[in-house]
Amino acid sequence: MAEAAAKSPRAIRLVPASIWALGFVSMLMDVSSEMIHGLLPVYLVSVMGASALTVGAIEGVAESTALITKIFSGALSDWLGKRKLLAALGYGIAALTKPAFPLAGSVGWLVAARFVDRIGKGVRGAPRDALIADIAPDGARGASFGLRQTLDTIGAFVGPGLAVLLMLATRDNFRLVFWIAVIPAIASVSLIVFAVREPEVKRNGGRAKFPLRPSELKRLGLAFWLVTAVAAVFTLARFSEAFLILRARSLGLSEAFAPMVLVVMNIVYALSAYPAGALSDRLGRQGLFLAGIALLVLADLALAFAPSLVGVALGLVLWGLHMGFTQGLLSALVADTAPPDLRGTGFGALNLVTGIATLAASLLAGELWDAIGPPATFAVGAGLAVASMAGVGIAAKVLARANGAR
Repeated sequence: MAEAAAKSPRAIRLVPASIWALGFVSMLMDVSSEMIHGLLPVYLVSVMGASALTVGAIEGVAESTALITKIFSGALSDWLGKRKLLAALGYGIAALTKPAFPLAGSVGWLVAARFVDRIGKGVRGAPRDALIADIAPDGARGASFGLRQTLDTIGAFVGPGLAVLLMLATRDNFRLVFWIAVIPAIASVSLIVFAVREPEVKRNGGRAKFPLRPSELKRLGLAFWLVTAVAAVFTLARFSEAFLILRARSLGLSEAFAPMVLVVMNIVYALSAYPAGALSDRLGRQGLFLAGIALLVLADLALAFAPSLVGVALGLVLWGLHMGFTQGLLSALVADTAPPDLRGTGFGALNLVTGIATLAASLLAGELWDAIGPPATFAVGAGLAVASMAGVGIAAKVLARANGAR
């Protein structure tokens, strides 16, 4: 471990400039998005009068929309060989929706704005991840995904932090904070257009086949589909982070400081994502991924039984660590197992499956919250996380047997 950490500067030097640029693109868009989303659950409940179940439904539909959209944009990026174009289009859609949040006069309009914003996320996600896999050197793939995740996550805590400061400065003027969030979104689109270079696509045998057909999906292979199956069970244990904010509010955190929940969680996430990715290049991905799931179990238990905000803070730290140890690694696993000409489709298929799981998880969390209470929500999450740990072991055995039979 110490030797791998000592060599991490070498790994970071292997990361190409375009991946750095994509990381800053993600960071700026996340600053914009999290300035809004860090306040949105409180805004919906306190200002618009929505229930926790409504928040869960909105978050589940929004996030699953983004993930489901990725399968089509990912497949299209494989077919056209134009990953940067589709990624830039997705960031542009998201930027155009930001003014809708301060203009919305009802829950319905907020739902629509959140929905279209997440369509933009879906359009850009799989092509961007496939583009990173295309650009990254083989020996620094985990480091490349970890670096992008770190920069992305810096935006995820800078955004809520700015939201807190602006809420204090404007005396809780939600709409003004939402307007200011438009600025970094515009900067993000400008950066991807002018600073990211896409490598030339090498095609075998002329024009590529459209990937969303049985023969092409079969080419993704057993290893890829096992990764996807494990990710689906794991995602059931990871409901929307809106419930982290609501948990802190239930134990007395004020409205103005609600975004600090995401600040704390994302600082830990940002600090752990790159080291986890770089270590996975040297030590392997399975063990670190299992450690990440174990951290989620501990986070859920801390949040379920937290007697005060101190307990919530511990849960947030553990939640951030689990994100750092799993999210970049899942992307690297897809890049490891999917054929190069089907990487966009692979990222899209993974996100279709996890999108359905995200919707189910957020609806379940909201129902448990309203019917039984916060402890039940997080206790069930811990149980599902344990099930996903078992799934990792089963998948590893199946893959080992398949490889041994060859």
